[in-house]
Amino acid sequence: MDRNSQNFEETARGTGAERGLIVACCHYSNFEWLSLACGFAGLTSTIIGQEFRNSLLNPIFKTIREEAGHELIPRKRGIVRLYKVLRRKGRTALLVDLTVPPDKGAVVIDCFGLKTSVTSAHAWLHERTGALLVPAHCEPLPDGRYRVIFHPKIDNTAGMTHQQIVQACWDSFEPYVRRNPAPWLWMYKHWRYEPANSIRPYPFYANFSRRFEEILLRDQGNSVEGTRSAESASFE
Repeated sequence: MDRNSQNFEETARGTGAERGLIVACCHYSNFEWLSLACGFAGLTSTIIGQEFRNSLLNPIFKTIREEAGHELIPRKRGIVRLYKVLRRKGRTALLVDLTVPPDKGAVVIDCFGLKTSVTSAHAWLHERTGALLVPAHCEPLPDGRYRVIFHPKIDNTAGMTHQQIVQACWDSFEPYVRRNPAPWLWMYKHWRYEPANSIRPYPFYANFSRRFEEILLRDQGNSVEGTRSAESASFE
């Protein structure tokens, strides 16, 4: 890539025959172009594809998304397939900033000072395979072009919980969103669950969830149930 990318060469050099790669992305700016740009630059991946409610759209978008050399796989048993890909030193990319139900392998992170429930799949895959974990996003430029930004890798994770790894990924994104929030896709409801003892107001759509509260206490270290064992059970 040229000046329209940042840290691409460093990231590409860190993967290959000896180590897999997990790119943790967020729904910021034109993330579809991020995928295409990486593929055409040789950083192809196996990616879980989100099915559309209109099933007629699925083959159209699958063709477009695989044009750059990526492989799209369905969500069913998708994490298991990604695990096998990474064990073979392959690459994958996941969108990690959306709210997920607390019972779907989630952890609770701080997002703009509010608690939200997000996937821990990238942390679990990183722990189990040793693949390099690198956040990345696509940044709009004034002239209608885009720049692909690869963040510093999430390193020294041996003593970290899944929640801490996931939080580190989000902490890498948040400064960019704070500087320019408009490209973040605000139509998504990012704070669906309100903690019981919250002192800050949450959006009108947020509700109390007992399971969310349990995970929040677990991730704060107030539960006797280990974070890693609980999350691993969700994916295996």
